[in-house]
Amino acid sequence: MSDAAQPRPRIAIDCGQTGARVRVVNAGAADTADPVEVPGVRTDHPVIPQVAALVSQALGGRQLPGAELGAGISGLTPGATRPAELLAACESIGVTRVAVAHDSVTAFLGANRLTPGAVVAAGTGVVTLGVGVSTAKVDGWGMFGDSGSGYWIGRAGVEAALRAFDGRGPGTALTRLAETEFGPLPEIYMIVQADPLRVRRTAGFAKVVAAAADDGDEVAQQIILGAADELAASVSAALRGAGWQSGDRWRVSWMGKVITTNPRLQNRFRERLAHTHPTVTVADPHGIPLDGVAQLLDLPEDHPITGLVAYAGR
Repeated sequence: MSDAAQPRPRIAIDCGQTGARVRVVNAGAADTADPVEVPGVRTDHPVIPQVAALVSQALGGRQLPGAELGAGISGLTPGATRPAELLAACESIGVTRVAVAHDSVTAFLGANRLTPGAVVAAGTGVVTLGVGVSTAKVDGWGMFGDSGSGYWIGRAGVEAALRAFDGRGPGTALTRLAETEFGPLPEIYMIVQADPLRVRRTAGFAKVVAAAADDGDEVAQQIILGAADELAASVSAALRGAGWQSGDRWRVSWMGKVITTNPRLQNRFRERLAHTHPTVTVADPHGIPLDGVAQLLDLPEDHPITGLVAYAGR
């Protein structure tokens, strides 16, 4: 095979808010079979420069002439989707083509490949994407939504703790656990409000809520079941928005630890969808988000999901 026919190096970066992962293939000794872990992106700052910096950090100063870059980015808004800017920022690395998408797109591809259906990506935040006749993105509204996410569960857990503390709600182990996690309850809202990592810290309390539910705390159990119901409702909306009709045998899956590490929540999620969409297959994801990022560079032009990806270069 001539040098001209050699496959081009490819860089895939999956950018979340709590961390990012980078994989390099077709680059010989520079390949990273195990993804490189780097910090996440701050969605309250310009995102594209952060992505370029993270790619450079992951490569450790190496250059990959002719490389293609796929990027799935958490919280990416239409106005912030600037593939030409990312291409220019990565030219010094050797990148000549980029594909940029919201992380719901790469979650869908990693979970379902090109099969019609929906994916719910539930971590610190949550977004659901339906892909079928058309595409439909549901939630992902940050402080105004993200229902069923780690942040939603953590916040609900703290609220339940404070309701019990006030005498406005039933007793729960979450009262003691919230004080252990955040500090004195009379001071808790000031303590958390002053923390620049308050969203991540609140989302981290979701693990405590889930553990309390497993230990039999009824209030915690209702929070977990409520999260599952919210996620299932978002999936239903995404399926309808993507053109699902009764009887269609589409596929639903997920990404993120909120569902993968919580059997109680996952079982309720499955039960809800089996009731509302009995012909839909609810199944484990085929792969991980990085697998979906890699697919951005090879999508069929006529597939509905291709319209959600922004390209630059050649």
